[in-house]
Amino acid sequence: MGENLTQVMIVEDDPLAAKVYKQFAEKIDGFEVSAIANSGNEALMYLQTFKPQLILLDIYLPDVNGIDLLRIIRMNHRGIDVIPITAANDADTVTEAIRGGVFSYLIKPIDVKKFTDEMTRYKQTMQQLKVKKTMDQREIDAYFSLKENANQIRTNEKQLPKGIDKFTLIRVRDKLRFEKESVSAEELAVLLGITDSTARKYLEYLSSIDELEVDIQYGMVGRPERKYKFKQKL
Repeated sequence: MGENLTQVMIVEDDPLAAKVYKQFAEKIDGFEVSAIANSGNEALMYLQTFKPQLILLDIYLPDVNGIDLLRIIRMNHRGIDVIPITAANDADTVTEAIRGGVFSYLIKPIDVKKFTDEMTRYKQTMQQLKVKKTMDQREIDAYFSLKENANQIRTNEKQLPKGIDKFTLIRVRDKLRFEKESVSAEELAVLLGITDSTARKYLEYLSSIDELEVDIQYGMVGRPERKYKFKQKL
């Protein structure tokens, strides 16, 4: 095992998916995948002798629900961080994952940029926590961004207009937070793998609730292009 590398265990019953996550993780500087478990029991067996800093956890495992496994890890193996990578996108599972203290929550199929962003955010946060005795509000906000997003969606989900899905809205918000430049509906559609009309619908919704700035850019030909960016908050 490499020195000063964040040791990762992948808990995933699909061997191909586990291999892909390993390749993605090890392309990011500072990570080493040291174990791959294909079931919950295998993961617990590894944890008897190996303590990773981070577990990438599937929720749908053949022998145990990933949320139950998360609870066992929390009770018996403190100090291990967990990021679920799963197709489970129901509100109950997301809520229980947040209650279990996950660092982030990634929905299958995996967006490579989102995976890289969250792993990088994890690494940076852990580095900050090691060297800093205190953190300012901006740094704390960055650490808690997932929980803030999920809580905001749950609070407002009854108020969402028809055709706006709460989990797609989380994905759109997360993507826009990482974009330094304003994006068009067409650009967002490519980033998220959704249709232009779907991207435009979510951008217009976020604009209508005053979360986005809209910049209308006029070209030499064709209709004006609308660009969107998160508003800066004080």
